Amino acid sequence: MSTPTERTQLLRKVVPTPVLTEPSLDPKPAVVDPRDLSKSTRTGILAGIWIATFLAALNTTLVATLLTSISSTFSSSHSSSLLGTSYLLAHAAFTPLYGRLSNALGRRGANQLALFLLFLGTLGCSLAPNMKWLVAARFIAGCGGGGSSTTASIVTSDLYSLRRRSLTQGVATLFSGLGTGLGGPVGGWVGGRCGWRWAFGGQLPFFLLSYFFTQRYLHYTPPSLSSTPPSLRHTLTRLDYPGTLLLLLSISSTLFSLTSQYSNDLPLSSLLVWAPAAVAGAGGIGFIAIELKVAVEPVLDPRLLRMRIPVLVALSSFLVSMSNFAVIYFFPLWFEMVAGTSSAEAGLHLLPGSVWLSLGSLFAGYYLHKFGKYRTLSHLSGLLSFLSSLLLVRLSPQSGWTTKWLSIIPLGLGSSIVLQTTFISLLLSVPPSQIATSTGFVQLFRGLGQVTGVAGASAVFQSLLSRELVSRIHGSHAYSIIKEIRHNSHSISNLSPALQKTVREAFGVALGRVFLCAAGGLGLAVVVRMGVSFLLFLSLLFR
Repeated sequence: MSTPTERTQLLRKVVPTPVLTEPSLDPKPAVVDPRDLSKSTRTGILAGIWIATFLAALNTTLVATLLTSISSTFSSSHSSSLLGTSYLLAHAAFTPLYGRLSNALGRRGANQLALFLLFLGTLGCSLAPNMKWLVAARFIAGCGGGGSSTTASIVTSDLYSLRRRSLTQGVATLFSGLGTGLGGPVGGWVGGRCGWRWAFGGQLPFFLLSYFFTQRYLHYTPPSLSSTPPSLRHTLTRLDYPGTLLLLLSISSTLFSLTSQYSNDLPLSSLLVWAPAAVAGAGGIGFIAIELKVAVEPVLDPRLLRMRIPVLVALSSFLVSMSNFAVIYFFPLWFEMVAGTSSAEAGLHLLPGSVWLSLGSLFAGYYLHKFGKYRTLSHLSGLLSFLSSLLLVRLSPQSGWTTKWLSIIPLGLGSSIVLQTTFISLLLSVPPSQIATSTGFVQLFRGLGQVTGVAGASAVFQSLLSRELVSRIHGSHAYSIIKEIRHNSHSISNLSPALQKTVREAFGVALGRVFLCAAGGLGLAVVVRMGVSFLLFLSLLFR
């Protein structure tokens, strides 16, 4: 050891010993800009969310051509409309909640929660032992169906810039339109060959495929959530539970009242008719009061209710959705009960309109991206769908091939373009800070329109069908024959040829009135959209 001198350092340089830390067992997702993801990753993400979007849209109209088969299985034709309204009711009420859940649970967590509920409800439908079980399973599926569409829109917005997003959203709308349009034909085809249970059970492998893609590729955390992401507990405490429950109570009570009066033939003075109607009114008033005064994060943004253009756009979306779903659910029934075709062939009559419904959405997206104009296109498309609905009113067994197969094409094409263009007019009328809430606002009214279309059309149909059957069928066994027809539509084939003709004529009159009501809704929507254009013109003139 050397002897220290006056030049020797008194303090030696100490090399710090590295501290070994235990690696995290649950690393957080990387905070990256989703627009910087590789093409293969984005493709995998889009495949997962769009498969779920297609399945959610498919289930909105799947039962349209299965109503006769299902209701005959359980001998409950008079309550078959609940199969459509239960799904659409949950779809409308729970859709707004997923926007906030996507921040608390993450994009993948919220999307997979919606996918799980949709999967669970669809599985329950395939195993349902009775009509009540089936209606409950459809409600559970609807809770996830709305979330699948909402989370898909959020993820698409994360992945692309505003310019590229319009084209990508057009493709997304194509999947949604295909699902909505193909629900009836696919349900009729599968139900006619394998039974209605397979129309639900056959979807299950596609849920697993969607889960595989999102589980493998959907891992990013948007930079907007990286600084102070809200905790799950914080988000759950701010959700508008009272508003959502009161909205559900109001709509479901209305449906129960309509079903009791028109499907179960109860008088207006019956407790089962007026009591649910009173509950529905009280629930509606309570919902509006909570949204305006109490809710921290309201389902229905009260600021938008004070703006004319968002209200008119929401009203137009409500009317168009209401009329379209009335036609989608009852157009196949016309071919089954009036023309006497099979459910598979009846579903195929929706196919031309389904194809053009999807192409219309894609065309609208391209046209807006290319030219940036939409008013003339919106008005012409609205008139096209209105005139097409009038052709359905004149439908008869003697109508030609072109009328039976092609008359629904302008309805699907025009309505899809209208929904796209009116949504653009909404975005132009609100500041950027309100785009998200405005989107949920319109989606809520679209969902309410779908529920109202199916429930209202069913009430009109059942009421008029009962009246027409009573006026046409006479004799000592008339009551039992009418009751059997309304509970089991397949029993018509057991009647004599002359009586079969009489019953089919009664169905034709009732369904014709349904199509007339749908035409009235589309005509009123044309008038509402003229008001939107006028207000936009004034806002630009005095800006």
